[in-house]
Amino acid sequence: MIESRLLIVGIFWFLLGHIAVFFQLNGQFKWDWFAKNEWALALFGLIISYFYIWGTKYTVASFDGLLWPARFIGFGIGMIVYALGLWFFFKEGITLKTFISLFLCMILICLQIFWKTK
Repeated sequence: MIESRLLIVGIFWFLLGHIAVFFQLNGQFKWDWFAKNEWALALFGLIISYFYIWGTKYTVASFDGLLWPARFIGFGIGMIVYALGLWFFFKEGITLKTFISLFLCMILICLQIFWKTK
């Protein structure tokens, strides 16, 4: 049985991690500071790692120790964050192909959360 509170906490940490990574990797194309301070961004990666560790920990706990749901949920959230970040900060439109991919990510997340296997 899914523990909703733990799942929400896990999703929060995955969201925070993916948002941080989006800026860490793509900020160099938008802001000069990011392009000139790779070392600082790399050091911030240590903190970002904790976001993913905590996201995995809480999401796995919410699924009674199953690992696959956490992986799929983390992946789906990452795809959605990346697409929205490109759209908002870089004005890259969401094409039909991207929209379908995002829709599939949502299906993937919903399958993990709502399909009971036990």
